[in-house]
Amino acid sequence: MKNLFRSVFAFAAIVASTQFASAQTIVDVAVGSKDHTTLVAAVKAAGLVETLSGAGPFTVFAPVNAAFDKLPAGTVDFLLKPENKKMLSAVLTYHVVAGNLLAADVLKAIEAGGGKAVVKTVLGASLTASVEDGKVILTDVKGNKSTVVATDLKGSNGVIHVIDSVLLPG
Repeated sequence: MKNLFRSVFAFAAIVASTQFASAQTIVDVAVGSKDHTTLVAAVKAAGLVETLSGAGPFTVFAPVNAAFDKLPAGTVDFLLKPENKKMLSAVLTYHVVAGNLLAADVLKAIEAGGGKAVVKTVLGASLTASVEDGKVILTDVKGNKSTVVATDLKGSNGVIHVIDSVLLPG
């Protein structure tokens, strides 16, 4: 019986360590998405891979490739230049909120706020979340809107919500 208990315990420990070792960070989740190659390139160019792979937790509103394509021609290339690293970092950190905000949390906050919820980003600026036509909409400080198109993509250090437009800080 003692040996059986040890074997079961050892098996459970191996399973637990395997699951922990294979847990993907939010960066790993984004890297694995064919719809986020531009975002991943930007995160690398801004030097944010290590930060966003850290303990967190982080909530990332991740624009898809088509969101970057909506920006004026040449904007992405301009931001990816090494001399524009600070500006790129500001744009990217404007899409990150400290904490683990699941879709249900965002909806509760919108309801509690009478139809709007303001969240402070890692950049220090605010985004406003609301619901329009049954969809969660994020509005940046310039009034630009982005629709949340997928939610609760979980990583070991946070959660990703996919959005259809790039949000811009002030």
